Amino acid sequence: MKIVLVDPSRLILKVTSGYLAETGYQVSPFTDATDALAHLKDDPDVEVLVTGLEPHGMSGLDLCRLARELAGARRALHVVVMSSTSESRRIAEALDAGADDFMSKPPQPEEFLARLRVAARATAAQRDLLRLATTDSLTGLLNRRAFFETVDEMPESSVCLAMFDIDRFKQINDSFGHAAGDQVIAAVAGEAGLSDGVAGRLGGEEFALLIPQARLVDAIDLCEDLRMRIAALSFAEIHENLRATCSFGVVARGENEDVGAALQRADIALYAAKSSGRNRVVAATAPDERRTIVMDRARKPLSDESDALRDRPRVREA
Repeated sequence: MKIVLVDPSRLILKVTSGYLAETGYQVSPFTDATDALAHLKDDPDVEVLVTGLEPHGMSGLDLCRLARELAGARRALHVVVMSSTSESRRIAEALDAGADDFMSKPPQPEEFLARLRVAARATAAQRDLLRLATTDSLTGLLNRRAFFETVDEMPESSVCLAMFDIDRFKQINDSFGHAAGDQVIAAVAGEAGLSDGVAGRLGGEEFALLIPQARLVDAIDLCEDLRMRIAALSFAEIHENLRATCSFGVVARGENEDVGAALQRADIALYAAKSSGRNRVVAATAPDERRTIVMDRARKPLSDESDALRDRPRVREA
């Protein structure tokens, strides 16, 4: 377990870090709360923050608040405040600031280690809850909400998005059963998870990819590689003739473009991929123009009728 320990007393830091390290904990000691917060940002594997109330740089209560904001709803972090006073007012202030626990200062080894065992149980439970809240149970990919949140957290520059789904998936379910359909979805997701990007399952047989720090041409090539790997999958244990293919719509996210608008353009390109034969990659360009041009992998325009496509009801053969 990684621990950040913050206190203005170098003696307390030295003594406490010493016996914690002997017990197997990885301790990063700081006298300055600003430096400690920067370390928390840089190392997402830190699970426990222990701070006094009066470190250098900012108060311990402010550090608690900022650390809790940093962790948000996507990171397991246990915060402990230590103080030489046990006044109920100070304890209440620490808990209101985001602390999970409060203990006396200087911390006694036996008590400190016991509280760290409590922290280990609490962070393990937090991680389990986060996994259940953000992960699609069938595929292990991000679920729809977590995928959208991940895209929102990314810088807008050099970000590409792709939507893809399994061609004629209803026929797979009708011919081989829903258990076989789930197996195909899981296999496609497994290939998507190996790509250089963040994959999510939006629902049913529909998926999305976030491709950071990529040009549109690079994202097209990445999706083409994924398309071919999916087409090469074998499902001989279900039926020797069963194959799965996917159609892709790819976009470069425009400046100040929200996630929904970018994915809508990707969906237009995906519709064009379906309409032009399936099992192919189609890109949508020019996000700031009134009309979206959809192009195939050879950069040849397939359509510039985005308004018509957008107005069409979402009824298409999968």
